[in-house]
Amino acid sequence: MSKYFPTIGLEIHAELRTKTKMFCDCPNSPDDKQNTNVCPVCLGHPGTLPVINKKAIESMIKIGLSISGEINENFKFDRKNYFYPDLPKGYQVSQFDMPIVKGGILDISALLGMQKAVKINRVHLEEDAAKLMHATDKGVEVSLVDYNRGGTPLMELVSEPDMHSAEEAVVFAKELQLILRYLGVSDADLERGQMRFDANVSVSAGKELGTRAEIKNLNSFGALESAVNYEIQRQTDILEEGGKINQETRGWDDAKKMTVSQRSKEESHDYRYFPEPDLPPLTKDGFDIEKLRLEIPELPDAKRKRFGEQFGLSLEQMSVLIQDREMSNYFEQAVSELEADLQKEASVERVKLTLNYLTSDIKGALMTKGISLNQSKLTAENLADLVDMIFKKEISSRVAKDLIVRMIDTGLDPREIVKNEGLSQISDEAGLNELVAKIIKENPKPVEDYKKGKEQAIMFLIGKAMAALKGRSNPEVLKKLFKEAIK
Repeated sequence: MSKYFPTIGLEIHAELRTKTKMFCDCPNSPDDKQNTNVCPVCLGHPGTLPVINKKAIESMIKIGLSISGEINENFKFDRKNYFYPDLPKGYQVSQFDMPIVKGGILDISALLGMQKAVKINRVHLEEDAAKLMHATDKGVEVSLVDYNRGGTPLMELVSEPDMHSAEEAVVFAKELQLILRYLGVSDADLERGQMRFDANVSVSAGKELGTRAEIKNLNSFGALESAVNYEIQRQTDILEEGGKINQETRGWDDAKKMTVSQRSKEESHDYRYFPEPDLPPLTKDGFDIEKLRLEIPELPDAKRKRFGEQFGLSLEQMSVLIQDREMSNYFEQAVSELEADLQKEASVERVKLTLNYLTSDIKGALMTKGISLNQSKLTAENLADLVDMIFKKEISSRVAKDLIVRMIDTGLDPREIVKNEGLSQISDEAGLNELVAKIIKENPKPVEDYKKGKEQAIMFLIGKAMAALKGRSNPEVLKKLFKEAIK
């Protein structure tokens, strides 16, 4: 066991979901045709004046309330001065000493299986930079700039150095992504660059923190995990050899799976922060905090606890539901419909049937069609009816799969489809014996294999029967009949 102790802090950026950019009325649509959503304000033309996007401030307040942070009585914007080709003004409008949110905590105990609550230092609001694209033109490497993203509202959350493994860092980042999506303030889509991570990693032999290296612009959970693990090992190796860690900014080379030195780490004075002269200071009293608090939905951790207590679901069972707020709400509606039909609490078996079909067959069918639950015609009431029919063995699982596709497309009640198309399950043993005898006669080889002790051979025979019946039978009934018929 290593005598060195790693410490990790995260800085997480997420683009906020607003109609317009942070300080102008250009559409907040970075993926549109390059350099079409731009104006003199977000391009930094001389003489232009920015105007604060109120919706972005309200989104930040919701984030702060969701992590038990304190909304500052007064907050302001500052100029962060540094030159880079994706900053057309030559500075970034950010927040320095008076952010919107200070403090907070994010409990990830349930996900880690151990007590762990990560403290938050601050959450501030700034404008995003433009997007650099690197290409080769006639053998010459060039860099192109798309200013569509420049000036879009960007949240930055800074954690305390409270994490001590890559696993904790990834779980923390994933939970924050979920919270942002539940709040509806950001899509936080990593593939589209809407969420990015900077990881501060240090390793020490004692209680004092070691010298940290900052790994910039990690754009996936896999990159975050790999980069933190690599950096812990790199610093540990240096210390074990008697070397010294340099404070620096490093990048992640995904192809080589290693961090690489980029520059010495800047301090706040290097950015020459000063209050943004074109924007007024703001006060907490200028926003309806209680109204915003009431707009916050049940958040992932609270939903996990309730689902575990109310439905008896394990963390693994509910993980897919919790990841998708739309699906978790739909699940509750379907269970509620079941209970209304039964006029009592739904049994654990019915609840788990609902969960299984929703997260497997229904989710798969929706993915195949490229639509969401809200875009389908499948109602929670119809799903409850389907689960009831499956539970009562009125239809087979094979028929249920076909019904799901029809229900998604048409919105019809499953009982109506079954009645109109004669899809009810055939369980009459007398009526099935004739088919069983026919299949046994036509398939002597698997019959002999079964007689020799090859249990799997009987599944072939059951498959033949199910195909002949178009899935309209209970495989367990067929299995019983085949075993009785084969002596």
